[in-house]
Amino acid sequence: MAEVDYNQLGKDILTGVGGESNVSSVVHCATRMRFRLKDRDKAAREQIEKLPGVITVVESGGQFQVVIGNNVPRAYAALPASLTSDAAAAADAGPKGNILNRAVDVLSSIFAPILGAMAAVGILKGLLAMATTFGWIAATSTTYQILFAIADGFFLLLPMFLAVTTARKFGGNIYTAMTLAAALLYTSLQSMVQAIKSDAGTPLRLSLKALFDAGNPVDFLGIPVTMVSYTSSVIPIILAVWVLTKVEKVCNRFIHEAVRNFITPMIALVVVMPLTLIVIGPITTWLANSIADGIVAIQSFSPVLMGALIGLLWQVLVVFGVHWGFVPIFINNIATKGFDVIKAAAFPAVLAQAGAALGVTLRVKDPRAKALAGSATLAGIFGITEPAVYGVTLPRKRPFVIGILAGGVGGAITGIGPAVIYGSGAPSLLTLPLGFGTPASHNVTGAPVDGDTFIWLALGSAVAFFAAAIGTYFFGLSADDRAKDLVAAREAANAAEDDAAATALSAGGTATAVATLTHEVVSPIAGEVVPLEQVNDPVFASGTMGPGVAVRPVDGKVIAPFDGTVVVAMDTGHAVGLRSNDGIELLIHVGLDTVAMKGEGFTRYVERGQSVPKGTVLIQADLAAIKAAGYDPTTVVVVTNSRRFAAVTPAEGGETDQATTLLTLTR
Repeated sequence: MAEVDYNQLGKDILTGVGGESNVSSVVHCATRMRFRLKDRDKAAREQIEKLPGVITVVESGGQFQVVIGNNVPRAYAALPASLTSDAAAAADAGPKGNILNRAVDVLSSIFAPILGAMAAVGILKGLLAMATTFGWIAATSTTYQILFAIADGFFLLLPMFLAVTTARKFGGNIYTAMTLAAALLYTSLQSMVQAIKSDAGTPLRLSLKALFDAGNPVDFLGIPVTMVSYTSSVIPIILAVWVLTKVEKVCNRFIHEAVRNFITPMIALVVVMPLTLIVIGPITTWLANSIADGIVAIQSFSPVLMGALIGLLWQVLVVFGVHWGFVPIFINNIATKGFDVIKAAAFPAVLAQAGAALGVTLRVKDPRAKALAGSATLAGIFGITEPAVYGVTLPRKRPFVIGILAGGVGGAITGIGPAVIYGSGAPSLLTLPLGFGTPASHNVTGAPVDGDTFIWLALGSAVAFFAAAIGTYFFGLSADDRAKDLVAAREAANAAEDDAAATALSAGGTATAVATLTHEVVSPIAGEVVPLEQVNDPVFASGTMGPGVAVRPVDGKVIAPFDGTVVVAMDTGHAVGLRSNDGIELLIHVGLDTVAMKGEGFTRYVERGQSVPKGTVLIQADLAAIKAAGYDPTTVVVVTNSRRFAAVTPAEGGETDQATTLLTLTR
């Protein structure tokens, strides 16, 4: 497979979505380019999905999401600066659609740009926790202190990063937003918070009644200020910057352009900073604490049930792109409590899809499908499930469902601990150290905890991975999937033989090896000839399975049209694959979607590997039963190794029977 040119891919995607003029805004996360389009009808979804390097396209949350995988930054970099610059983000007209779409759009735009750095320092923090616990490094050493500064500095100054992305989302001045964040994190204000906490003797807990307590020792122009810590906070800075952008826009309407660049920021900051300290900060901090407390309360009621639900639903939320709604909750819980209980259950859900992809890898015989599933497995283990989901498990349906069920089991196991996460990062094998800590100081249920709950996180993730892999291996491929896989595997083998023959010929082989030969294949069933493109099945009609023809049968008897060997014999009896003695491979599929009949109305007379002379009865189909069940009995006859032939010419129409030529192949 040729290497993808991601620079060209980015340009092709932009063309596919309707060009630069059709894009309101675009950001990228770990695996997707997320477009906001002015006119969805101008986007050529099918064209984009066919581009080399594109896994799939998802439309959700008011966004046109192009899933690429780990290399999404390379494709994103090819987009013009007019779309990816701060100015372009500021020009975004704002979210459209229903409340859910708007919320997803806002959250993804705010958090997507910083997730890479957040995951990196989160992993480092987890590894440092393991290193000190096992005595690999002393917490008092300067080496540890330097590494911990890298790991902790991001979270300490998180409002600064969110100020930038929030201002970009809402069209504000990012430098004014950063100034607001810097003021909230200013050391003198933080010293006040610490002093009040020390005087109280217990950590500061807010109530709505206490927000405007006249006895508060801190005031602004006589108005009481409830001091809270803004380090590592999430909700306060997002809401404060949103208000800041509104104030900026009002100021810009009335302030002359000669002084606008410095008067507007000054007025906006003087208005919004006190407003944040007096109202926005205390209320949003109270709200954040309440959300965290509510989640802990639910977890305390039934940790196993919550774990199972998250494990079951997480990957479904990812498919629709609405999992962003949980990101602020994860980060908020870690910021306010030092740990998070929900994200632990997402680890089994992610690794279960990787396990399902592994099951497909081990089961399929088609080398192309095996290579795709293998690479998707590796990506899934490291937290990128899109290749596994969109390329492997979801198209086959059963592996995706098995992965979801396995994720639910693994999530329930994490709830036994209950396992907790102490840092931010995408769930993966690499980020498992985020669950390594001291739960005694962060007890979720209130009961004493001995030891570390990391074992439950690791156990739940392992069970989900291996259960999905084993379940998919034995039950993940339907009869139709197995038939298509065998055909594809045989076609790949034939293609390899063709390539080898061509190589031998170019190296001096004999010309007789490629002498022109014509093969005529009679019809295996009697009826009316129908062009393949008129068949009401997109897979067959598109020629994906190979060139050929269809027959509307008048008799359900299917015979071998040549001397050969049975290479596919479906248990359900609705399809059979043959290989002639001179190398023609033929798939005969009786009826459309008749695999769903599970063998009802079909009698198969041959087995795989059996030699069959021309005229041998292969299948007897009950056409009346097929029609009564609501299925189309049209029988498809396709050549699955057509690459070995110069041309495959079907009969033009009319009636056919077992003595009439249906296909003519030229070699």
